[in-house]
Amino acid sequence: MTNTGTYFSRLRELVAMELREEQESYRRSLEAKGASLTGAIHEPACRYPIHLGNNAYNPMGQLTVELRYEIEEDEVELEFEPGKPATLFYLQEAGGGTAVPLQHQCYVEAVGDGVMSVSLPSKAALQSIRDIAERHLLGVQLGVDNTSFRVMQESLSAAEHKEDERFVRLRDVLLGNAKPSFRSLPRLSFPWLNASQNDAIQRVVEAQEVSIVHGPPGTGKTTTLVEAIIETLERETQVLVCAPSNAAVDWISEQLMRRGVNVLRVGNPLRMSDEMLECSYERRYASHPDYHELWNIRRTLAQGAKGEQAHRLRNRQTELEIKINADLFNEARVVSSTLIGSAYRIMDRRRFSTLFIDEAAQALEPACWAAILRADRVVMSGDHQQLPPTVKSIEAAHDGLADTLMQKVVGLHPQCVTLLTVQYRMNEDIMAFSSRWFYHGLLKAAPEAAHRQVSPLDTPLTWIDTSEFSGTAGDSGPSEARTRTGSLTNAQEARLVIHSLRDYIEMLSPQKIESERVDFGIITPYRGQARLIRRLLRMQHYFRRLRRHISVGTVDGFQGQERDVIVISLVRDNADGQIGFLRDLRRMNVAITRARMKLIIVGNAETLSRHRFYRALAEHIRRHGEMITLPPPEEIQNP
Repeated sequence: MTNTGTYFSRLRELVAMELREEQESYRRSLEAKGASLTGAIHEPACRYPIHLGNNAYNPMGQLTVELRYEIEEDEVELEFEPGKPATLFYLQEAGGGTAVPLQHQCYVEAVGDGVMSVSLPSKAALQSIRDIAERHLLGVQLGVDNTSFRVMQESLSAAEHKEDERFVRLRDVLLGNAKPSFRSLPRLSFPWLNASQNDAIQRVVEAQEVSIVHGPPGTGKTTTLVEAIIETLERETQVLVCAPSNAAVDWISEQLMRRGVNVLRVGNPLRMSDEMLECSYERRYASHPDYHELWNIRRTLAQGAKGEQAHRLRNRQTELEIKINADLFNEARVVSSTLIGSAYRIMDRRRFSTLFIDEAAQALEPACWAAILRADRVVMSGDHQQLPPTVKSIEAAHDGLADTLMQKVVGLHPQCVTLLTVQYRMNEDIMAFSSRWFYHGLLKAAPEAAHRQVSPLDTPLTWIDTSEFSGTAGDSGPSEARTRTGSLTNAQEARLVIHSLRDYIEMLSPQKIESERVDFGIITPYRGQARLIRRLLRMQHYFRRLRRHISVGTVDGFQGQERDVIVISLVRDNADGQIGFLRDLRRMNVAITRARMKLIIVGNAETLSRHRFYRALAEHIRRHGEMITLPPPEEIQNP
């Protein structure tokens, strides 16, 4: 029996630990810049120096200014994203000294090549920044989003103390203090879906408290969830659809819109896709037939209306604001937002029979409670065998903040879970290892995907083993090294990746690549290696015409994506068998399941095979593909 007070109190402690880590990390970052800066900074969360560009007003009437900066040849993956808080800073002394943050709250609006725009609170703030820029070089650092932490803390307190009978029942089920219940309904059938997808929808509509759609890679999770939402709307007037990120909310919302569902998107317009802006609360609000009258009233009040006229206008203003807000929500069949966005003021007193949480396996539990407070039952969709939510505090992660609510409910109530078992992405030999290791061997490939190959002369799996010529076997060859930002690289392995990619393209022929639009993804667990591989690609004239067919990124950056051919650079190469966070096998599950037709792994099998997962993966590839052990080379030439 879980003690409700103790449970939520502990979650609040973990959120506080994570906030302290975020703040401390931010403070350390600024201190390090002030103490050691001797040149430009090109880090995922920082740019220095920057130069102020043009200022303008965005469609929401907010003042924005451009920040311009140089692009490094081996550019890093930016963590700056629209809607995130940012802080401008300067150094008290040129090339060093204390880093001084400016006291103006900025938010990233857009990010491009060598330029980003940020929103500012006022013209006065812009003038103040321009004045400082005349005396100092400025930098921009990603800020700490205190709002999210505040929402999580408040939501946990509300969830602990809320006494509504229906919510208490849901809370008890989610915490394992009560068993879930199901109603019996006539059998549903959607001929365009497979049996497991039909089972999932049946379970969703029958569940009275909680249901989980467990969707491994390529199994049509989004398709199933959309159908489940539409089927639920046959029984309910309106549902709430949430996800941990804006990108995930936009994706599921767009799929619903394409099915003709009226979606009202709540949240920061800066963080929405262009397609979703049209159904954003702000855009719909401004398009309401009564908005013109409201705008005129606001203008008259701003110009100094007094006395009885002002009193009358304020009453009418309140009346119109309530009416427009009610109309927008009453017209919508689906209200969508991020989990944190579900706590927006305009959502006050809104309650929904059903909450759908997409990508629930990547959502922090405290954020989930913000949305659960508004619902009578919850449907979670995701895959807890892929990447977990990001937690920066090692202590908080170890103590349970990285454990998702979906993961807990899967363990507590397996009868609520439906596993989607048919995958439509991968060749069956690529799928088979992931299926056996993570999904009890229950996945099977759809006939149209089972034998996908780039070429009938090729195998779907290759491991290029660097053990014989690596640093673990002698004094020369590839070996891992740590960059100044703390990431790992393996220069010789990076060159081998480029060399192998070129050989593979030559085997297929560049003409085939272009005519059949074969696409390639190069994945590595480490940012430093991704930067190095990008730089090597840019140096090669050979790849110039094929650049649009090739993308490079980290495992985290590739979640949710797929490519015809995936090349994985594993980097780790040492005599001690140390593999760092490659021990998080969910990361490798993501990497190997991005490939549709061909998976190429480049890495030191001797280092990696000391872990049983990689030993089993290597054995699988020996049986179903090819294991290429490179002989000790004179040296792999720079391609």
